[in-house]
Amino acid sequence: MIESDRELSSIMQELWDSDVNRFQPGKDYRISLQGKAAHSMPLEDLNDGAGSPLFTFVDENLFKKETFLAFISLLDNYVSDTGEPEIVTPEEVAENHKFLDCIMQSPTMKIAHKYLVEKNLSPKNETKFKEQLYRIWFELYARKGASKPDSSGFEHVFVGETRGGRTVIGFHNWIQLYLQEKMGHVDYKGYSVDAHSPQPDENKHILALQFSWKDGIKPKGSIFVGVSPEFEIALYTVCFLSSPNERVKVQFSFYDVEIVCHHYNEKHIGTTYPVLLKYRKPTQ
Repeated sequence: MIESDRELSSIMQELWDSDVNRFQPGKDYRISLQGKAAHSMPLEDLNDGAGSPLFTFVDENLFKKETFLAFISLLDNYVSDTGEPEIVTPEEVAENHKFLDCIMQSPTMKIAHKYLVEKNLSPKNETKFKEQLYRIWFELYARKGASKPDSSGFEHVFVGETRGGRTVIGFHNWIQLYLQEKMGHVDYKGYSVDAHSPQPDENKHILALQFSWKDGIKPKGSIFVGVSPEFEIALYTVCFLSSPNERVKVQFSFYDVEIVCHHYNEKHIGTTYPVLLKYRKPTQ
């Protein structure tokens, strides 16, 4: 493991340990993995490896926590189809700011901020740091083929988008997945594994899966399950600002993980998500 990745692993472990709002598998939520997803083509012919929903139980009382409430309020602010310009209302801007204000008070985000300041990657001033976060996550840009700003890092990673109505892009968040599944918009098609990836585990916090959303299909997606919004924003922001590489390997808790983080114009997050490499025994 190269030195920079070792250092990143250390901060990721701190972020993980500080995530007091994380849901506990088997207690706060339960998932049902069922069968392995098919990866045949064309996409319309994909067989469903799961007859039932992914989530069998989620304690929604925990969604009343401040950061979850603020996060969930953002999920209905976007038009999913790329190429459709996003119109951001003053109310939505206020919701974005409220979300950032909430997460910046969390221990997890404070650890990330302190680390980024020490590395001269973020301003120490909280207002300026919030402006940096806003630019990375919420400033609109034109995704491939669009003439007007139609996307943002937050929309792509946490809400999901569709391309041409048939392909789901982004959509790497478990809360959005759960809420959309509950509304009948998501159909879980099974877990994804390849020759190199470990078998998924219902009691672990990272999952590769296949699902359809509205009329589109996500042939393979990868998500953290049960973690808080502040943990994901903190982890992905640290990776985005710390590493010029678009793939960085880190170790924390039970996981060897590759964090994929594509930059857009060096200013915004294009996409970011975890890829589980293997399970490990924690050193602590």
